[in-house]
Amino acid sequence: MIIATDMPEVAQCAISQCAYNTDNNCHARAITIGHGDIPGCDTYFNNSKHTRSNRSAGVGACKVSACDHNEDFECCADSINVGEQGGEVRCMTCSCN
Repeated sequence: MIIATDMPEVAQCAISQCAYNTDNNCHARAITIGHGDIPGCDTYFNNSKHTRSNRSAGVGACKVSACDHNEDFECCADSINVGEQGGEVRCMTCSCN
């Protein structure tokens, strides 16, 4: 069974070494962001083999409760970008106030 739901799209992923990244786009079914105050991409894994899927990833969960886009552990941004910051794979859309 496939469950369809509204999720923010991962509009761009600059982490080319991730197995889900093809042509700067994430092709996982859904990703999870964060742990504590760090908006890391928990779905990222370094692999020389990349997915052949054509689907676009959505954000399934966000565990960064301080992010302005987080509502009840779900991302409510229109879309997000994933990139590298300080040597870590992160949600670049995260906005913590």
